[in-house]
Amino acid sequence: MRYRLLGQTGLRVSELFLGAMSFGEHEGGGAPPDECRRMLDLYADAGGNVVDTANVYRGGQSETILGELLEGRRDRFVVATKYTLSRDGSDPNAAGNHRKSLTLSLEKSMQRLRTDYIDLYWVHLWDHHTPVEETMRALDDAVRAGKILYVGISDAPAWVVSRANTLAEWRGWTPFAGLQVPYNLLNRDIERELLPMAKTFGMTVATWSPLAHGVLSGKFTRPGAPQADARLASESLGVRERGAARAVQEVADEVGASPAQVAIAWTRARSRAVHPILGASTAEQLEDNLGALDVTLPQDALRRLEAAVEFTVGFPGDFIGDTSPWVFGEVSARLDGR
Repeated sequence: MRYRLLGQTGLRVSELFLGAMSFGEHEGGGAPPDECRRMLDLYADAGGNVVDTANVYRGGQSETILGELLEGRRDRFVVATKYTLSRDGSDPNAAGNHRKSLTLSLEKSMQRLRTDYIDLYWVHLWDHHTPVEETMRALDDAVRAGKILYVGISDAPAWVVSRANTLAEWRGWTPFAGLQVPYNLLNRDIERELLPMAKTFGMTVATWSPLAHGVLSGKFTRPGAPQADARLASESLGVRERGAARAVQEVADEVGASPAQVAIAWTRARSRAVHPILGASTAEQLEDNLGALDVTLPQDALRRLEAAVEFTVGFPGDFIGDTSPWVFGEVSARLDGR
């Protein structure tokens, strides 16, 4: 495991993050505490140091279990959690990005995590009812109080993040150091606005669902699986999903890796800003996913993977790219830029 800097800060974060959304067995599914410990230990032994959770994951069990597992070694980890989602559906102020929601959610998360500070605190979702100025000032107050070290934002439009960080720069507040978004071969939407924006601001991009909710994990195409093609057709997968799953399996067979490793390696190859979040339910799944660190995909394999799923950046990206030789002259093709 190698390390990079979180956004424009000096905090060292590992190449792969561990997602703790599966920690706990609330309302079916999820992993019991013993399995969570196996996963955390395995991740730590591989050199990983960022664990990502949220105040509502598994009804709060995720934070509670993680807090127990970090006992005696909490400071060796970058603990990341989130707020925004409702703590009580009957209370209108128990959700959102306003100061009251932030204050109460943060206190509860610190209690569950058995810590007096959060390394990275994410705004979980854009709340269009709360002025971004209020959110940024409230976050900065928590940073100045020592309860939060760094802040990030998840699942928000690029213009909202840009405005927030510009306001923070002008007013001397703590800017967002990280962006958390979905990203995989089947969902490349962030390449249109969010990823270029994050790179321009120097933000770390933590990406969830690198396996497209299991479609790219190999469970539909794994060699030796009974009637793999029939399963592909019968699981209500569309043409795009089937094409992507088969392409990932073919590349995996060629490079001697698992489909999950190929899918994760693809996201890492797209940008150094990207840190995939591994959201396994068992230690065996996590061990396989961690193997993506040893997978380097040839350029031909990258091209074939991307060709398997139709994607266009759309306007204005495609328009600017197509017209640039005419607008800036043919010599522009020899300009390396930043």
